[in-house]
Amino acid sequence: MKQVNIEVIIKDMLVIMAVLLILPVSAFAQERLSVTATIANMRSGPGTKYDVLWQVEKYHPVRIVEKKGEWYKIKDFENDVAWLHKSLLGKIEGVITIKDKCNVRSKPDTKSRVSFTVEKGVPFKVLARKGNWIKIEHADGDFGWIYKTLVW
Repeated sequence: MKQVNIEVIIKDMLVIMAVLLILPVSAFAQERLSVTATIANMRSGPGTKYDVLWQVEKYHPVRIVEKKGEWYKIKDFENDVAWLHKSLLGKIEGVITIKDKCNVRSKPDTKSRVSFTVEKGVPFKVLARKGNWIKIEHADGDFGWIYKTLVW
């Protein structure tokens, strides 16, 4: 009886290993980085000769889906895809607002004063976390606390 169970386990392990070899690495974990430049051009291809599709601000978070030399193909919070030069990205933890009219508060609770309100698509650097709250800072120096469901 134990021999059959071991054979089943070995077969299952071989199937899992085969699947792991077939699937691309990006299917398991996509590296998340943030823009470090004041403004970054999101391009249609991996080079400066390609069109600028749009621009993003400092701390804009992205997921790396492909690397081609010095260029990274990225996906953003809206699943838009573009190319960025790797020198424009860093391992800064960034978040971006995903709802309209997000309140940024002075303290990590809903009873605290609203410091400012932002629209969808505003990027921030993460300074700290406390429960479901994230302490954030904008590139212009404004900072406060935002509830985690309001950001990506």
